[in-house]
Amino acid sequence: MKAKKMVVPEFGPLAGVRVVSAGSIIAMPHAANMMADFGAEIIHIERPGVGDTYRGLAPFAEYNGKKVSTSWAQDGRNRLSMGLELDLAIPEVKELFLGLIKETDIFMENLVWLDKYGITDELLLETNPKLVIVHVSGYGRPQFGGISDVCDRASYDMIGQAASGFLNLNGDKDSLPTVTKPWLNDYQAALTAVFGALVGYIHAQKTGKGQSIDVAQFEAGARLLSDTFVSFTEANIIRQRTQASKADAFQPYGLFKDKNGDAVVIGAFGPGVYKRFIKAVGFDAEYFNFKDCSSGVPAVNSEKGQELQRKTIEWVAARTADEVVEIMSKAKVGCNKVYNASDAVKDPHWLDRGDIIEYEDQTLEKTIKAFGIVPKFSDTPGKVWRGAPTLGQDTETVLSTVLGYSDEKIQDLKQKKYI
Repeated sequence: MKAKKMVVPEFGPLAGVRVVSAGSIIAMPHAANMMADFGAEIIHIERPGVGDTYRGLAPFAEYNGKKVSTSWAQDGRNRLSMGLELDLAIPEVKELFLGLIKETDIFMENLVWLDKYGITDELLLETNPKLVIVHVSGYGRPQFGGISDVCDRASYDMIGQAASGFLNLNGDKDSLPTVTKPWLNDYQAALTAVFGALVGYIHAQKTGKGQSIDVAQFEAGARLLSDTFVSFTEANIIRQRTQASKADAFQPYGLFKDKNGDAVVIGAFGPGVYKRFIKAVGFDAEYFNFKDCSSGVPAVNSEKGQELQRKTIEWVAARTADEVVEIMSKAKVGCNKVYNASDAVKDPHWLDRGDIIEYEDQTLEKTIKAFGIVPKFSDTPGKVWRGAPTLGQDTETVLSTVLGYSDEKIQDLKQKKYI
């Protein structure tokens, strides 16, 4: 089998894997970018003159009269941008796209009305039997089950949080649910898509047979909910929101304010950690009993539990967050100041782990700082070889390198505004 002609530099465990992605915004493109951070070649198809909607998401960073979406600068890195009017009714586009599919390992998409572009799983697998196809949508594709009208509904991160049941559990019990920021369901769908793509790729490498994989946002969110559904089906318990800054099964576990008004979290899960907490703060060791209930009231809401909560609030409020963290850390009790971006980017632990990195943004043409590579690999680490591309920056390179198109053929496609 002939080796692929790759455009990106070789590095990481996914070197040599080519992914073509089509769509916009967050879930599917972010899935592709996670693979790009570990060496996969990502060819991101964008509509000429329009581009990925993510490019227009505020806020923006500006430099020398140029500006770029900070979201795009962070999440668009390491990918190739190919400007292509993706309509297979156009013969030249069909030839180009299917030629690319022949040279591709994984095709990922979150396009709306995929069929109107003339793209079907059958056509793709006929073109490349080893291809792994990953569909990302709000409610799933009807080919995998579900109500067609529901599958056709529009969805964004917040919609997925609501449909999954995840949103119902977040926020304070006495108020409306709280949407988890910035785009938790989108990123969870991306993680699910990466998992599906790589499992499918491993299978294809073993068997020579590709397949189609369906990722629905609402299902990705629902998979985070632990025993929520079994609690209902087997114990007739519908989980609801509790006090937002307090757990309902153990304590202390929640948010507290320090003497300066800064927030800190303390988590003492289980009797062992609870006893270490009690010793560290100097409370009565017998003050709180995990088996202590009054008329079926959970221990944390019992009279003793409520008093312990009040005493913990007072103890934290008399100290700075740094002092609280130091005391809790020495006692091996989970604790951290609630970080904002300013806290994170100067934290020595973050910096020593390489979590804040620098690379050149292609739009601003300057070095920017951004979040780094996760997870860490001992032998084949990921890296950022280039910042987020400008629209269509790599179209000609992909066509000439991957498909062997001549300059004349490329210019003809440009004149027809297909690329």
